[in-house]
Amino acid sequence: MLSGEKILVTGVAGLGPFPIASMLAKNNEVWGLARFGDAATRRKVEAAGIRAFSADLGSGQFDGLPNNFTYLLHFAWRRAELAQLEDAIRVNVEGSGLILQHCRKAKAALVISSMGVYSTNEDPMYTYTETDPIGRGSTPYAATSPATKVGLEGVARFCARAFNLPVTIARLNTVFGIADHLSGNYHARLIQSVRAGESFPVPGDPNPHSPLHTDDMQSQVEALLGEAGVPALTTNWCGDEVVTTQNAAKQIERLSGLPAMLKIVKTPGAPQGNAANPTRRRSITGPCNVSFSAGLERLYHALAESPPI
Repeated sequence: MLSGEKILVTGVAGLGPFPIASMLAKNNEVWGLARFGDAATRRKVEAAGIRAFSADLGSGQFDGLPNNFTYLLHFAWRRAELAQLEDAIRVNVEGSGLILQHCRKAKAALVISSMGVYSTNEDPMYTYTETDPIGRGSTPYAATSPATKVGLEGVARFCARAFNLPVTIARLNTVFGIADHLSGNYHARLIQSVRAGESFPVPGDPNPHSPLHTDDMQSQVEALLGEAGVPALTTNWCGDEVVTTQNAAKQIERLSGLPAMLKIVKTPGAPQGNAANPTRRRSITGPCNVSFSAGLERLYHALAESPPI
């Protein structure tokens, strides 16, 4: 595992990056960049041994932020609807280029994209691969995400070549884990909806995902950085299993003894499925260590005594 490095993690308080930054902070100097809109979030980050740095990526104002990081993990993302498209481009696209420029001396950068870049395939069980068409998709949330994620990838590819900065672009799938800061992730919300007797919206039946456990994210980050290249390497960052929301709900029903109420809510242009082909990622990281069933059971028990979200 990485040791003795100076690492910047953007969007550090998020569902995926916080467990990684916390793990890295045990043996490295880790800085966490975010807006830090509330003091509690900043305290949580600093309690994990991470040096918190407040900044707006889109401003490009990084006074006081070192420029000698050895690695950059760029997770930061502004979710926005179409009415905020201009600001989403400023932060997500221009801001990504600005932070990559700031960290251009690094050994490598891991830039987090999303499955939302893929153009929709009509087969809900289709597993998207890195060479599939991108740029014509939609999502049931944050309408600006597909367009600005494509913009992010273009900027990252440019920066890799312009600055001779090795880059890995990772198209992240559905993240799940057991820590308290993950109580808002997809499968945690599904668990809490069952416990609360509330309906849970899904874009179709079946609704497949390739869930990635935070334990596996922690163990795979070094390999993804190690394979960064010029030109940039692009890979799906997903689990090894395809799991439908419907099957996950059945497991939660067995664990809880309560019925799951899934409500089909279709979004025009949005894919019914979110499954990814893991072949390229497996060639880099090897197989995942956490099975979905075991990870979901751990998550259920971690939330079992928590109040509904």
